[in-house]
Amino acid sequence: MRVFCLFFIFLLIGPNVYADIYQTTSADGAMVYSNTPANGSRVVMIEKKTDRIVKAKKNKTRHMGNYHAIIDEKSKKHNVDPKLVRAVISAESGWNPSAVSPKGAVGIMQLMPRTATDMGVDNRFNPEQNIEGGVKYLRFLLDKFNGNMTLALAAYNAGPTKVEKAMGVPAIPETVNYVRRVMNTYSGGLDYSWMPSSAHTRIRVVNQRDGSVLFTNVVRQ
Repeated sequence: MRVFCLFFIFLLIGPNVYADIYQTTSADGAMVYSNTPANGSRVVMIEKKTDRIVKAKKNKTRHMGNYHAIIDEKSKKHNVDPKLVRAVISAESGWNPSAVSPKGAVGIMQLMPRTATDMGVDNRFNPEQNIEGGVKYLRFLLDKFNGNMTLALAAYNAGPTKVEKAMGVPAIPETVNYVRRVMNTYSGGLDYSWMPSSAHTRIRVVNQRDGSVLFTNVVRQ
């Protein structure tokens, strides 16, 4: 009864409305919660989200809107699907242009120093430069692995040398999970939990006659 009443009250007040909740005990001993005071009731405070958290979420949404135009521009310039770029950004930094990884990757697309230099990026914390370098690097990897998106993503995470040595997705848990996560976002929610971690796995993209896209590790003759 107590859990039900709490849940019902939370539905009434909504996630963005903050108010005092009053607790009282009914005649049969059940706990009753309401946003209206009654005789003998006591206030049960609901923790309010801090202004800092709310402000951070608003800033993130605003920044994402600004980045979309840059992503579209750079994707068109380097002939990369902007949807793929967005999926990579989500997995790499969660759209945080100030992100710094323990390994030294920096910015919204998490560029390493050598990669940034090779791609002509002077300031990795500059979102536009970072996106330019990240998209350019994705184009390089897609060309290197003959358009194989799975291998290109694995190389973006683990480096192209490891992908070449493995002749496929390296059997590195972080890399396997990274590829799954990006492909899941890119495909709009398809389940990639089945994807094997074998170093010799090839995931193929097959365009079906009905226009749908099939991702498979089975070679069809």
